[in-house]
Amino acid sequence: MTDKKRIYYYCQHVLGVGHFFRSLEICRALGKHAVTMITGGTPVDIPLPPGLAVLQLPDLMMDTDFSRFYTTENGCTVETVKAERIKRVSQFVAGNPPDVFLVELYPFGRKAFRFELDPVLGLLRKHHPSCLVVCSLRDILVEKKNRQKYESRVVETLNRYFDLLLVHADPGFVRLDETFSRMDDIRIPVAYTGYVAPAPGKGAGRAIRQRLKLTDNTSLIVASAGGGSVGGPLLTSVCRAFAYLAPPEKYRLQLFCGPFLDDGTYRRLLQMCDPRLGVERFSDDFLSWMAAADLSVSMAGYNTCMNILASGTPAIVWPFRQNREQHFRAGRLQERGILRIASDDDLAPGRLAGLMQQVLSGEHPRRDGIQTAGAARTAAIVEKHFHSQQAGRAAVV
Repeated sequence: MTDKKRIYYYCQHVLGVGHFFRSLEICRALGKHAVTMITGGTPVDIPLPPGLAVLQLPDLMMDTDFSRFYTTENGCTVETVKAERIKRVSQFVAGNPPDVFLVELYPFGRKAFRFELDPVLGLLRKHHPSCLVVCSLRDILVEKKNRQKYESRVVETLNRYFDLLLVHADPGFVRLDETFSRMDDIRIPVAYTGYVAPAPGKGAGRAIRQRLKLTDNTSLIVASAGGGSVGGPLLTSVCRAFAYLAPPEKYRLQLFCGPFLDDGTYRRLLQMCDPRLGVERFSDDFLSWMAAADLSVSMAGYNTCMNILASGTPAIVWPFRQNREQHFRAGRLQERGILRIASDDDLAPGRLAGLMQQVLSGEHPRRDGIQTAGAARTAAIVEKHFHSQQAGRAAVV
C-alpha cells in the first residue's frame, strides 16, 4: 500500500477517553494515507494529528453501568440521534467507499452500536468487497454474563464481516485467549501489534519541571482520572492524602480531572488549589507531565498504563472495579514490579499518604521489554494485509 489509500477508522467512546486516544495514535501512524476518524462520543477538544479528517456523528454516551444511552444533543431523543447517525455514516461510506475500514473494539464490545455498524459492514461486504475490514482490539476483554452466547455472536460477526483482527497487546504479557475462549473458531488472520504506547518527547519532562520551577529535591506527583467519569473518589483521596505529606515544601501535586468529571466534584477540587496544588480538566501534553513526575497516581485503563510504561514513572493505580479489565492489567504490571495497586481501603488519606511516600522512596520501576510500538506496527500490518488481499484478488481474476 505504497500509494495513498482512503482509510476510515470508527471509534466510539462511551465512558472514558482511552479508546479515543489509542485510536488517534493509530490514525497518526497511518498518516501518509487519507485517514478519516468516524466518532460519535462527546467531542474531546484536543489537537488532532496533521491531516486527519473527522466525521463527528451526533453524540451518544452510556451510563456507568453501560445499560442506558444518553445524548447531549439539544432537543433530540436517543432514537432521533440513532436514526440520524445511521443515515450519516451509511451515506458517508457509500458515497466515499474506503480502501480500509478499521473498527475499534466491535464486535468484542460496543454491541449497543451494532444498529449503525452492521448496516455499514454489510454495505461494504456487498458493494465494496475489496475493502479491507479490520477489527482493532485492546488487550483484555471484560467479562460477560452469558459468555457462551457472547462469544458465539462475536465469532459469527467477525467471520462474516471482517478480514483481519489486530490485538493491541504483547502476547508475551497478555494473550487474547486469556479472556476469550473461542480463538480456534476465528477464521480470519489474528495479529498482535504490541501495545500502543507513544513515548514522551526528548526533554519534555525536564521542560515541565523548569516551567514549574521545581528543584531536584521537589517531588512532583501527578494524579489523573482518565476521562473522569468514575475517577472523582480517587482524586479527592489524593488531595486529602497530599496534606499528610511532610515537609510540605518537598512536594507538588498536579491533578488532571478528565473532561467528564462532574462539575460539582471539579469545583470542590478547584477550591483546594494553592501554590503547591494545581487542578486542570485536561492537558494535551499529559505524557510530558508523566515524564516530569516522580509519582503517578491514577486509575488503570489501557492508555494510562501505557503512559506509565512509556515514561517509566513510579506509579500507584486504583483499578475500576466494575469489571476485570483494569484490575487484570494492573495485576500483571504489579507482578513485574512496574506499579503498585491501591485497594479501596488504601484511599483513606493517611494510608494513601504512606503508600505514596513508600513508592516515592522505593526503587525505580523496571521496564522489561514489553512491546510498545503498537501504532507503527498496526500501520505496517494493515499495509501488508491490504497488499496481500489485493494480490490475491488479482490472482483469482
